[in-house]
Amino acid sequence: MPRAGAKAAREPAEDTVLSDLSVASGTPDANSAAGRDADVGSDVILARVLASLDDDKAEDIITIDLRGRSSIADYMVICSGRSSRQVGAIAEKLVERLKDEFGRICKIEGKDQGDWVLIDTQDVIVHVFRPEVRDFYQLEKMWMPAGAPV
Repeated sequence: MPRAGAKAAREPAEDTVLSDLSVASGTPDANSAAGRDADVGSDVILARVLASLDDDKAEDIITIDLRGRSSIADYMVICSGRSSRQVGAIAEKLVERLKDEFGRICKIEGKDQGDWVLIDTQDVIVHVFRPEVRDFYQLEKMWMPAGAPV
């Protein structure tokens, strides 16, 4: 472990460095993202995801329970936006809300194209599609339990 003097000489003067260090070290403080996120369960994140999608007028929202079926997440949410612009806006607002409310930093893929955006919130995987792309990939059929209506 480096000495305190050596560490201080390398650190940039930005405030965000401290919260990044506390998350990386596994010792969250009260102001860090991990500190705010520690008590938030997947059901709370799911409820906020669904509320955000509803607020932004996402269509055909489907929730799939993955608990006991996959280790990637507890839930998967699939929804549609009417256009590439709306798909991108739905994803962007969701990521922003989860960061503001829970300190949760989400990974996001595909926002620039706007056809299919994947948001990984750690506990909930969210797919936002344009309707044509959603029809083509039919993720619901792959992940829904056998015999469940699609």
